[in-house]
Amino acid sequence: MSIISASPEVLGAPISLAEQAYRDIRDRLIMLDIRPGEPINDGQLSLELGVGRTPVREALKRLEIDHLVVSYPRRGTFATIVDITELADVSELRRSLEPLAARKAALNASESDRTALSDLARDIARLGERNVDKRGLMEYDLSVHRLIYRAAGNPHLEEALIRLDNLATRIWCLVLDKVPTIEGHIEEHIDLLEAIVAGESEKAGALALEHITSFEQTIRAVL
Repeated sequence: MSIISASPEVLGAPISLAEQAYRDIRDRLIMLDIRPGEPINDGQLSLELGVGRTPVREALKRLEIDHLVVSYPRRGTFATIVDITELADVSELRRSLEPLAARKAALNASESDRTALSDLARDIARLGERNVDKRGLMEYDLSVHRLIYRAAGNPHLEEALIRLDNLATRIWCLVLDKVPTIEGHIEEHIDLLEAIVAGESEKAGALALEHITSFEQTIRAVL
């Protein structure tokens, strides 16, 4: 099981087939398993996911709102192109919202949230003991952010940040081969997660801002 498939977003109460299809296709688009500009065959996806075409089509409608797919009359549906020029706009919003989510998570996280955050921090601290490839590291990145968004306790903030983080991750994955190493970027999460678990809201907010700024600088360095 991948890290992101075990993230808090997909744990807990049962979800609909349409919701599961949405999350599965979304993560394929984020990780560029479905390449930018690639046509999307709903019939093939329904076979791969083991669901009917209706849940897949419902998922694709939502993904169009997320700017991850685009539909053209008489042409079909395609994965959107990753637009590097969106980095500045996405980062501008994340610099404001990520620290807010981190502060709120530090104040509002439940005991189960804090346990999950602490466990993930320990897992990341042991990355050096394992041979985790770049894709696996990016899955850790997604899991950390989704855990924090959920722990913040504001579903509107969570939804907005998931969409922004998805777009940022697509940009990251597009240039991943050009980045010498991303272990340090992932390990930055340890102090952030520990600050949230400890309830240190201002420290968590400051670390979240540093992390987002570091991400943007790393991307710009390889463009």
